[in-house]
Amino acid sequence: MNQKTVDMILKFRDDRDWKQFHNPKDLAISISLEAAELLEVFQWSSTDVECVDKRDKIAEELADVVNYCVLMADACGLDLDEIVQKKVELNNKKYPVEKAKGKSDKYSEL
Repeated sequence: MNQKTVDMILKFRDDRDWKQFHNPKDLAISISLEAAELLEVFQWSSTDVECVDKRDKIAEELADVVNYCVLMADACGLDLDEIVQKKVELNNKKYPVEKAKGKSDKYSEL
């Protein structure tokens, strides 16, 4: 995500004076609720695991999750690029290609 998009999300919040309500606890709850709404798109989808016909709704709910993640990072003073890069580095160690490629096993099972 580029800085322009992050700034747009923060401006939306600031224009409405909502930062006062955005503490980590409530933002974590909001992320979870929005993730549940994303999951709901797939409910009762039977064998259609991609839900191609629901792409617009998936995009809308995913955007809500991402927006709240940006707000959470801001509230906690975290740099999204930094924390994501660190997590990918950690996952690279936990899931080395030679052990994990083509497998869905948890790292402790590899």
